[in-house]
Amino acid sequence: MLTDRQTQILDLARRQGRVQVDDLAQRYEVSVQTIRKDLNDLCEGRFLSRVHGGAVVSFGVENVGYDARRLIAATEKAAIGRAVAELVPNGASLTINIGTTTEAVATALARHSGLMVVTNNINVATTLRPYPDIEVVIAGGTVRRSDGGIIGEAAVDFIKQFRVDFAVIGVSAIEADGTLLDYDFREVRVAQAIIANARHTILVSDATKFERTASVRIGNIREIGTFVTDHCPVEEFRRVCQAEQVRLIEVLPPGSSRVITSD
Repeated sequence: MLTDRQTQILDLARRQGRVQVDDLAQRYEVSVQTIRKDLNDLCEGRFLSRVHGGAVVSFGVENVGYDARRLIAATEKAAIGRAVAELVPNGASLTINIGTTTEAVATALARHSGLMVVTNNINVATTLRPYPDIEVVIAGGTVRRSDGGIIGEAAVDFIKQFRVDFAVIGVSAIEADGTLLDYDFREVRVAQAIIANARHTILVSDATKFERTASVRIGNIREIGTFVTDHCPVEEFRRVCQAEQVRLIEVLPPGSSRVITSD
């Protein structure tokens, strides 16, 4: 049985994707020890999973809602988008898949010229459509109402018609051994086609993806050329990137203009 406060905390976590101990203590005017007990109870019931400083929704089968995903690490996603935009030259062709981080990349690419952008993401197409120097090509298929992603075999076949310079892909979860995961097998099929038909693949993901789990395997980090993130908190994953010669770009937190790169 959950208390009223625990029920409210759970609802808040489902809307936002994650909750912080200090924020909850201030919201409910209780001690941090009381909030930690609430979170421990919710985690024991497998409603949430503990992370440093708070908890996240216990992902595994179903993704958190689209509006909540847009709020999670929004500043970090914008910084990731700007870093990726610096990697893509004018006149390039690229494919961008479903995800709020990939949408941040699309926003950062708006000032480029001569791009051809192939996408199965309605939000990416909408972002770039007004810019006359960018040609937008959108896949056909089933539109997922929850986030505007286009999925299914028609989208896979469409993507296979192209051979682009860059693929920009997002994932829902990353494991320490380099496994890349998502929730919808239909979306995964499209992501795999995008990776297979690009000369260079850029994975974009904020650090919270290391805290999450998902059920469908996209592939492994060894299939990626460059990984752009706000920071990589898992040393084992960092070692995997080095072993597989994946370029790791870590965009430092807000307040710093530097970008750390390691090859």
